Amino acid sequence: MSRVTRPADQWSPLYYLTSVGAGGLAVTFFMYLMFWVPHPGQPVPVAEDIGAALVTASPPFAATIYLALAGIAVFAAMNLYLLVWNLRRTGAFLRSPAGTALAGGQGQTQMTAMPLALAMSINALFILGLVFVPGLWGVVEYLFPLALAAFLAVGLLALRQVGRYLSQVIGHGGFDWTANNSLSQMLPAFALSMVGVGLAAPAAMSGVTATAGVAFVLATVFLVIAVIYGAVKLVLGVRSMLEHGVAVEQAPTLLIVMPMVTVLSILLVRLDHALHVHFGGHSTPADMLVFLTRMLSVQLGFTLFGLTILAATGYIRRFVTGSEASVGSYALICPGVALSVLMHFWINKGLVAVGLIAKFGTAFWMLSGVAVALQLSMILLLVVLNRRHFLARRAPAQVPAE
Repeated sequence: MSRVTRPADQWSPLYYLTSVGAGGLAVTFFMYLMFWVPHPGQPVPVAEDIGAALVTASPPFAATIYLALAGIAVFAAMNLYLLVWNLRRTGAFLRSPAGTALAGGQGQTQMTAMPLALAMSINALFILGLVFVPGLWGVVEYLFPLALAAFLAVGLLALRQVGRYLSQVIGHGGFDWTANNSLSQMLPAFALSMVGVGLAAPAAMSGVTATAGVAFVLATVFLVIAVIYGAVKLVLGVRSMLEHGVAVEQAPTLLIVMPMVTVLSILLVRLDHALHVHFGGHSTPADMLVFLTRMLSVQLGFTLFGLTILAATGYIRRFVTGSEASVGSYALICPGVALSVLMHFWINKGLVAVGLIAKFGTAFWMLSGVAVALQLSMILLLVVLNRRHFLARRAPAQVPAE
């Protein structure tokens, strides 16, 4: 006798990372359009720009555009489906003994994966509208206030969760240092960063100074809170790991700084653009190259750190290519996605902008090829993890003792 089981049946809040990872992959395909398709008149490509590019594109370039559109559609749909799948399971989990235990301990920071996923899905919806809805840019100024309200609501949810956690561990004490031997406590900072980058979009894209100003202020607030919270948790997490060693199943969290760096970098790029357009603040392409190079260097440093520890603990052999399953494996997707996206920004807004390399030249495509290779590897990883966690498998049934 056997019964059908799958790891996803044992739901936890970290399964929201499945939605976040899919949304991040949709963004990687949007990078093709963002930097390879001309979009005069607005800071992002819209459906009309894509249509115009297809009219004159060579067959390989047209195929690339269609690939980008297909990738956005598939992974944005996956992002939204997985968001709903997780939302439907959250209530029952919180009422269960496991949910009660989580809410009573420092593991409750896992619940900030929900606002993280919500903010990512709002970004995914915005991208879908840009590339698939003709005429959207003509009414976008009416949509920006709605977007600000949505991101602010998600941000307040995240702050409420963080406040509940801090009131417990600081107001009443009892923080378990032996269970802090990872960077999982930085998840709230990642969620706040995702809210901040969403709030920064109207600051960079709106033509209405008041809308841009409100967005600028709100995005800056979430930026500062995320950086302070993340810095504190980074130091405390490293201190605990030095004393107790890393918790093997949480080893992927050592790479959480990478998606935070990409999200905050895009946030600051958007705020810089808002300062330039609306408020008389002007930076040079050289300034942007310096900034993006420094952010990319931070990512590369944490890449080496994280991969070293993953190799030392044998995490990949156990939970990715081996027979064991851990929902924390989904935390491996965001770092690769983040490095790919930031590389596109560094190449186009850094190297190309200052004239170090020619756009669409040999060096351009070699560097862009690295970003695309990272993207493809994360797609493969997502497929592997989804098969491991969501496909039913046969497990021996328990035989009652005689």
